[in-house]
Amino acid sequence: MNFPIKNALKEYNHIYKETNRIYHDIALKLKLSDSAFDILYAVCQLGDGCLQRDICSLSATSKQTINSSIRKLEREGHIILKPGKGRQMHIFLTETGMELAKERIFPVIEIENKVFDSLTEEESRELLRLSRKYIEILEKNAKEFL
Repeated sequence: MNFPIKNALKEYNHIYKETNRIYHDIALKLKLSDSAFDILYAVCQLGDGCLQRDICSLSATSKQTINSSIRKLEREGHIILKPGKGRQMHIFLTETGMELAKERIFPVIEIENKVFDSLTEEESRELLRLSRKYIEILEKNAKEFL
């Protein structure tokens, strides 16, 4: 059965998959799992003391996946968990975790910043505006699956 997929959707799906592949390849090259990369990146973005739920939201990754990767990073000595209100656990980079982030995550952020620097201000705004619009409409129309 051939379901008619519009060319724009085909191209967008390809762009989305290519983006995921690039980040997966980066994580592999850095000797990190995708979820460990996401956690370290999220702590760099959110700051020390962020919560697991914030990392899940930022990385669009399941709580179970993030939790098991957090435990692994904790065992390896890269992060520590400190209790907060109720059952909340705040995530902090250790000294070795900060070195790992500086060595492996900061250069990726630098590359990403260069990408946006190579776009005009208008192109950046348009890319972000249209990406947000696509996600908003997709989520609205996918409510029956979510």
